[in-house]
Amino acid sequence: MTTDTDPTAERAQRPPARRTSVFERLAAFSHQHRWRALGLWVAVLIAVTAASTAVGSDYHNDFSLPGTDSQAARTTLQEHGSAQAGDTVQIVLKDSAGLRGARVEERVEPMLENVAKLPGVAAVRSPYDDRAAFSKDGTVAYATVTLEGKAEEVAKEDVVKLIDTAKSVAGDGLRAEVGGDAARGAEESGGGAAEGAGILGALVILVFLFGSLVAASLPVVAALFAVGTSVGLIAMASHLANVADFTPPVMMLVGLGVGIDYALLIFSRYRGELLKGVRAEEATRTALDAAGRTVFFAGCTVIIALMGLVALGLGSLQGVALAVALTVLVTMAASLTLLPALLGILGRRIERGVARRAAKAKRVEGAGWRRWATGVQRRPWAALLVSLVALGALAAPALDMRLGFADAGNDAQAKTSRKAYDLLAEGFGPGFNGPLVVVADGGGKEAAERVRTAVEQTDGVAAVTPALPAEEGSVSTVIAFPASAPQDEATSGLVDRLRSDVLPPLERDTGADLLVGGSTAATEDFAATVSDRMPLFVAIVVGLSALLLLAVFRSVLIPVKAALLNLISIGAALGVITLVFQHGWFGVEPGPIEAFIPVMVFAIVFGLSMDYEVFLLSRIHEEWKRTEDAPGAVREGLAATGKVITAAAAIMIVVFAAFMLSPDRMLQQFGLGLAVAILLDAVVIRCLIVPAVMQLLGSRAWWLPGWLRGALPRVELERQ
Repeated sequence: MTTDTDPTAERAQRPPARRTSVFERLAAFSHQHRWRALGLWVAVLIAVTAASTAVGSDYHNDFSLPGTDSQAARTTLQEHGSAQAGDTVQIVLKDSAGLRGARVEERVEPMLENVAKLPGVAAVRSPYDDRAAFSKDGTVAYATVTLEGKAEEVAKEDVVKLIDTAKSVAGDGLRAEVGGDAARGAEESGGGAAEGAGILGALVILVFLFGSLVAASLPVVAALFAVGTSVGLIAMASHLANVADFTPPVMMLVGLGVGIDYALLIFSRYRGELLKGVRAEEATRTALDAAGRTVFFAGCTVIIALMGLVALGLGSLQGVALAVALTVLVTMAASLTLLPALLGILGRRIERGVARRAAKAKRVEGAGWRRWATGVQRRPWAALLVSLVALGALAAPALDMRLGFADAGNDAQAKTSRKAYDLLAEGFGPGFNGPLVVVADGGGKEAAERVRTAVEQTDGVAAVTPALPAEEGSVSTVIAFPASAPQDEATSGLVDRLRSDVLPPLERDTGADLLVGGSTAATEDFAATVSDRMPLFVAIVVGLSALLLLAVFRSVLIPVKAALLNLISIGAALGVITLVFQHGWFGVEPGPIEAFIPVMVFAIVFGLSMDYEVFLLSRIHEEWKRTEDAPGAVREGLAATGKVITAAAAIMIVVFAAFMLSPDRMLQQFGLGLAVAILLDAVVIRCLIVPAVMQLLGSRAWWLPGWLRGALPRVELERQ
């Protein structure tokens, strides 16, 4: 007996086909059209590189801060046609036999006349016109060269001509060196071998991880494509927006680390699928659907953190934030499109290599990490308290962090800017390397002379110039040289005393507006502004990231835990930077921390830390939903991700630490901060604190109030 079946009813009983995600479709397209996808990336890289080479770059710094005294002083001088509106450089002369003789003067004066005729030079004041420009023993003197604008606005080739012209007078016992921000900028060195060392170190780690040079090279190739494209795009964008001159090395630093990291997460998942016996194309689609989502979320988190820098409103820093955010965006695109194409091209070779290694391997995947998690879970309070005490001890020095900018005293001793710095310090004291520009707007000559006298008598001032009137005559300038170096706390105190104690009574008596400007005062203003706006920046970044985690994991405690742990690890990294660069550990020349380092490190590290947080917690969450065994979910999550997180962190640490090889102090601080933060995050946070906290919270870790459950959107981070 047979029965007829209704086809409609049969179709209704079938489970609905799972709809493929955009990540799967993207992977499938790139894999199937692998050569076309690779060709497109090659064409984009070549086109962007060619266009940026033809157009060139227009990187320039803009640390102007409307509303500050230093900016008001500069604006006043510019409006009244004062020569002192521009930055200054010093031509420093030394002759052990003395500089006052007619023989030396006859050589120096023609040289200064030639300097005054150079492009970019507004005025030159000879030392022979100012007795204060000679040291007490007469062996060291300086000429003040006022530029037509800020140091960063004067063409580099013009400054080089100035240096060459000044040094042409040297000989027969006479030395000539040029100091000042413009001279430092003209002598800036590149990043050295930092980028190459970072790439080589990352490649070595990847070879040990995958056992194959071909497999190891894929994340590096994807990262290089992304970084190369980003650098070209930003070089062209620098003509339209304000992008600082230190942006390219920062972009390469972050792009290489993030690019290799993202590609590694995807490739590790791809390799795991191959070990299960899945075909190469299906493994690519699964890897993109799973790890690709993590990469997308992690990239968005980094971009959000970087966009928080825009809220600071700090000139060039906004350009840096946008440039690095674009780098992360392009890197994310390369990981999601170029990497699948490369997997399609080299898939068979990689598949054979994975099969050979799997046949030789005898250990259970993740067994060591499973045992480690079990050990932490046995003594969660001990692991948590010891870790927090250690991180707290490292973070404590950051409370005493002093922000500023490096000066020529931190430069290599072979540079003329460093030689000029040392000669000025030898002849007049270190404060001559960071003069303060005191502007008197109104009150006439009498007010200017009273200002000069009062400033000269102020504690901490070594010498002052005569009052220098502007073209209109209503504005005068007194240049004051502190007795302490620009980076010293005493100089910061002098700026505060002039602004709060010395000048206000004179303003009331003379009716003039008195302002303290100059590069040293501008540095103080910039550092103070960063400190004042830092809480808002932290609140924006932490708040938005916590909201994303809340939507992804549908838990209140998980975002709170992630935010607090990230803040602790970043604090510890800033503490290490303070110990090394401010207190001079390991033989480093002590000085202030570059004013924008804390916010840049915070933005980038906070975003990168979320990579590991999401990667680990998504696996723990997956196990929790499947078994509802909280301790078991932690063990399995760490076993599944421990190896990948450690490898990814090791690569980032190598790439970031390589920038300690750079001659640039800012890049050294940046590289050290990122390397230490990633090290602490991967080793202490992910391996000790997270398992301990998750063990103590148990099932409460996934608690969500009922009223939030319906309001939150559902975000699938990984789909198995």
